[in-house]
Amino acid sequence: MRYHPLTDHDRAHMRATIGVGAVDELFSDVPRDKLLSGLLDLPRTKSEMEVERLMGRMAAKNVAAGSVPFFVGAGAYRHHVPASVDHLIQRSEFLTSYTPYQPEIAQGTLQVLFEFQSQVGRLTGMEVANAGMYDGSTGCGEAVLMAHRLTRRNKAVLSGSLHPQYRAVVETLGRMAGDTVEALPPDPEATEDILARIDGDTACVVVQSPSVYGHLIDLAPIAAKAHAVGALLVAVVTEVVALGAIEPPGAQGADIVVGEGQSLGNPLGFGGPYVGLFATREKFIRQLPGRLCGETVDADGKRGFVLTLSTREQHIRRDKATSNICTSSGLCALAFSIHATLLGEAGLTRLAAINHASAAATADALAAVPGVTVLNDTFFNEFTVRLPGDAAAIVEKLAAKGIIAGVPVSRLEPGRPELADLLLVAATETTTDDDRAAFAAALAEVL
Repeated sequence: MRYHPLTDHDRAHMRATIGVGAVDELFSDVPRDKLLSGLLDLPRTKSEMEVERLMGRMAAKNVAAGSVPFFVGAGAYRHHVPASVDHLIQRSEFLTSYTPYQPEIAQGTLQVLFEFQSQVGRLTGMEVANAGMYDGSTGCGEAVLMAHRLTRRNKAVLSGSLHPQYRAVVETLGRMAGDTVEALPPDPEATEDILARIDGDTACVVVQSPSVYGHLIDLAPIAAKAHAVGALLVAVVTEVVALGAIEPPGAQGADIVVGEGQSLGNPLGFGGPYVGLFATREKFIRQLPGRLCGETVDADGKRGFVLTLSTREQHIRRDKATSNICTSSGLCALAFSIHATLLGEAGLTRLAAINHASAAATADALAAVPGVTVLNDTFFNEFTVRLPGDAAAIVEKLAAKGIIAGVPVSRLEPGRPELADLLLVAATETTTDDDRAAFAAALAEVL
């Protein structure tokens, strides 16, 4: 039997109190095409053992990333995570800890977040970083809202290089906040003129580098144009390992840097949980979303850590809050920090070099297949290829041959037939020469 704590009278009273005639009105802000029209196609009742068997059969249909040649990226990347990372984060004091609502008695948690912030600031070339966000896409949305607060303007210009899912989050938040979002069309060949779209009404311009299509974007001229008209540059990095090889966004003039930290310490995990990175200039610190951990000394002069800034709704009045982000993804941030510490600067630089070499070798192997064109002049560990046919259909054929070939752009940009022949291909330190040879041979056969 189901347990329903509220009676029909209780629900009617609640609806009347908030001025809602029907429960469905509570979801009026959700686009209609995103709402379910009925029950999911699942059995209504099953025993616990039956559910276990059913879920086991469903799970068996999945192909584990490490079991076949794997070239999927598009914002989430397969990297080797040292066993020590998983061992350490499963210590009970880390695994079961939560938000430090009484921070002075959570010194270990605060130190972890302080170290994480320090590493993110160093990687991005920025002066301050917060204690983490849900993921890269929500961090991107928060950056745009922050830029609007700082500039008192409400227009954001999004590059066509930005990951479509990041763009969607920004557009959703912008719609709810009454802001204007101007998104440039997809830019798979890195030919857009974003400078022409920046004007005196622009609050911020959002550019991803390496782009969703793999191109490295020179942020300096974009930052210069933005600053000339009083706007901010939000730089997005979805592959944090790239920061071991390229000039950090802060050194190129970015005002806010957001990104996805999954690549360090966190496995793919069917889409999460991940950890968002967020860094900015010290002069903007009062508008920083989330939380900021700081270092101090106690009454005895001993080193200690404090929650210096906490601008989210759970800690301060709603009208004073900069964000309703309610977590720092603390366990994922710890995994990130442990992996980054194990690597060190030299290790990260070497890892980045291996990733780039792996991707370059993969691009050469695929470019040798008749009919395949690599679109990129520059890339880190991911690039775009044009195939002689529908990329999604070709990926399915390759999957049948045991090759997980990459992400068809059509999956990220549905309804754009001009992009249907494009495939995003990623190669990391986990990609072997045998993987590349198998991919190229299978692709030649399929084509």
